[in-house]
Amino acid sequence: SQILRHPPPVCILVLGLVGVSCLLFLFQSPKRSPLLEVAESPGPPTTAAPRAPEPLPECRLNASVANLTGFAQLPDHIKDFLRYRHCRAFPLLLDLPGKCGAPEASHQVFLLLAIKSAPENYERREIIRKTWGQERTFAGMHIRRVFLSGVAANAREARKLNQLLRLEQAEHGDVLQWRFVDSFFNLTLKQVLFYAWLESRCPGVRFVFNGDDDVFANTDNMAQYLLGVPGAGDQHLFVGHLITNVGPVREKWSKYYVPEQLIASNDYPPYCGGGGILMSGYTCHAIYQQSLSIQLFPIDDVYLGMCLEKAGLAPAFHIGVRMVGVRVPSSRLESFDPCYYKELLLVHRFVPYEMLVMWEALRQPDLVCGKNVVVGQSL
Repeated sequence: SQILRHPPPVCILVLGLVGVSCLLFLFQSPKRSPLLEVAESPGPPTTAAPRAPEPLPECRLNASVANLTGFAQLPDHIKDFLRYRHCRAFPLLLDLPGKCGAPEASHQVFLLLAIKSAPENYERREIIRKTWGQERTFAGMHIRRVFLSGVAANAREARKLNQLLRLEQAEHGDVLQWRFVDSFFNLTLKQVLFYAWLESRCPGVRFVFNGDDDVFANTDNMAQYLLGVPGAGDQHLFVGHLITNVGPVREKWSKYYVPEQLIASNDYPPYCGGGGILMSGYTCHAIYQQSLSIQLFPIDDVYLGMCLEKAGLAPAFHIGVRMVGVRVPSSRLESFDPCYYKELLLVHRFVPYEMLVMWEALRQPDLVCGKNVVVGQSL
């Protein structure tokens, strides 16, 4: 066979057309998989995320806080909190405009599970979806679920985790993500943004469970308890693990360290531990209204207590919320026995596999316990 060193003109023309077509293809905007797209959502951050929330153009660093007495001696994360404390408007990367249906019909949602979850906590979210966080009806009442998330501080991790959250959104439709750094001191910001979202998207919701992704919540018991609450979410309700007569931690080594530059008082108002709180739609609206005029505070559950105090409302204790686990009568007994959890509303803290094991154990029809503890009341 003969090798063509100089192809005829027709071949040159064909090859030229093919080359032009390839160049046009390369210069076209690539079509991404629909699993990676979210309507009207910007892509993941491409620059290093700051240690403090990334300000919008109209929200600049407050340099004047450097004049506060003792500012230079504060830890860096507290300095950043003070610099950006006034910033509370951040874009939604992932929204759920139809989670409660149309706003005017959102009263049909009986219980909304609002679960705080850092972007990397994928396993916890998956287990919650399969267990106590299932979207379903209970006694004809609709239970819905949302996860509340920010953005990872590390830019490389943020790109991957934002893509993960978009995949979760495409499959489950249950992620609310804002473009601020997801950190302990930004939990209050996450709460404030959630209440603003609730006011816009789900204003008529009857009740809300607001908690962490490392708790075990018996949502059957929650719904049963709420069915017995007077009204239909139109009266004050805010129950959980009540904390009173405490104040700011002043030791710098503590995760909860709060200096006098943030709060001069040595007393916090009564509040419920942020691991898990049940509240009515009425109270959610009151918290939102008060949050508009109360400066952000780095401890989120204390901040909710501040909002309640200003609204003239009080948090309440519920015996079924156990933020420090359950106590058993003897060290020889197994504390993971489902009979200790059968009548409770919430227990902190569970690792993911324990949630699944306990959820399945409690749903066994042949579960028999020697003594039932009545917990369906607030004290």
